[in-house]
Amino acid sequence: MSIVSLTSPAKLNLFLAITGRRADGFHDVVSLAVPVEFGDELHVELTASPGIVLECDDPALATDESNLVVRAALAFRREVPFGGGVRFVLQKRIPQGAGLGGGSSNAASALQALNRLTGMPLTPGKLSLLASEIGSDCALFLDGGAVVMRGRGERIEPLADRTRKRLSGHRVWIIKPSVGVSTPWAYRMLAAEAPRLYLPAAEAEQRLAAWVNAPSAPISSLLYNSFEAVVFRKFVALPLLLKRLADSFGLVTALSGSGSACFAFSSDSSDDRSMTADIVSVVRETWGREALVVESRLR
Repeated sequence: MSIVSLTSPAKLNLFLAITGRRADGFHDVVSLAVPVEFGDELHVELTASPGIVLECDDPALATDESNLVVRAALAFRREVPFGGGVRFVLQKRIPQGAGLGGGSSNAASALQALNRLTGMPLTPGKLSLLASEIGSDCALFLDGGAVVMRGRGERIEPLADRTRKRLSGHRVWIIKPSVGVSTPWAYRMLAAEAPRLYLPAAEAEQRLAAWVNAPSAPISSLLYNSFEAVVFRKFVALPLLLKRLADSFGLVTALSGSGSACFAFSSDSSDDRSMTADIVSVVRETWGREALVVESRLR
């Protein structure tokens, strides 16, 4: 095997509670995150010539050592020295500054691909440690399904199969305006109003457990995001559109991560094909033609 191609899925935070700031400057979180079918494609090839090369079809994306794919390759090679080099070709679909975890997902795919290409020398546990070193939410993408994230995001607990089945396959619309949101900015804004905008850890765990332990509870009763308090206050076009989608289509909506991407679920099991066209029309009428609208499914 000399080439591996993997899908790097986007993720949605269905529940995201920021519970406080840590001594190391990071924040503690309690989050239920789930990958979706929509994502990037990463092709990885070991090469005879040395060096790490990243090519991408998005010219706006940095391809040097600031990119998490390159950082993942450097971290992997530190643990598993291999001769020659590696070439990555990234087909980018997940927008930057969206709260969809695109960079972290790419890094996780890079680690998985390199592990396959070198004969699986690293255990899942070791890969998870490497992923956590690269980015706080990187490790969640190694599992492939819905997980609960704790700590700064590196402590991953897979949901039980019965709980994953409650989420898997649900139709979802991912929407993003042309502007992005800086994650460091969003955390700074939360910290500036501490502790008022933090959700205490005990309350976060209680709310999450209440949904997990109620098999008939709808997804709508799970949705929560601490960042909405600061992001929606500055980017007022976000809540305005979400309200319009709720009023027009009965959709249940929320922000993912620190934004600016949001997502919407139908409140029923309808699979009406025309709904997507209607949603696209409303989103672009409100946010302009630059807005992203993607219909997908939870994994």
